[in-house]
Amino acid sequence: MSRLADDVRAVLSAWSAPDAHNEELRRSYLAHMDAHPDALSRSCAAGHLTASAAVLDPTGSKGVLTLHGKVGLWLQTGGHFEDADTTLAGAALREAEEESGIRGVEVLAEPVRLDRHHVGCCGGTWHLDVQFAAVAPDGAVLSIDPQESDDLGWFPVDGIPDPTDEACRALFAAASAAVRARS
Repeated sequence: MSRLADDVRAVLSAWSAPDAHNEELRRSYLAHMDAHPDALSRSCAAGHLTASAAVLDPTGSKGVLTLHGKVGLWLQTGGHFEDADTTLAGAALREAEEESGIRGVEVLAEPVRLDRHHVGCCGGTWHLDVQFAAVAPDGAVLSIDPQESDDLGWFPVDGIPDPTDEACRALFAAASAAVRARS
């Protein structure tokens, strides 16, 4: 994972955080990687980095949400790094395509936000999530994989259903703004 670690460091080092909270998280993620050589692996009990993506339609008005089987919330696509991952954006893309069933997703070049949250995996730890905006091809059709999700759907960015969390709502708002800004 050294190539992936180099990419994660490069992306986070170059990223201009959109606000003071994200800047604090950006610095803490880099410090966490310095303190924990296994910070990209689920084996890092102190917490590990993850990659996720808010998958949107080309207009940025609708997004894909997955009903997470373990936590019972509607969330963005994303998850842990795998051995074959070589870039942060590539990991977000892999997760987006695996969990949505959509092929041809385009992940925007840089993250839109960061989120640190406690999770029950690995006996209870922290996910230091790097979150991207992604665009599905026009007319993309979802294909649910029961091993990945309990349900899957397209929802208006301004009408994300409950149960969800504020981090998911904030990600979709930031992702929608990024997608609309590139048009």
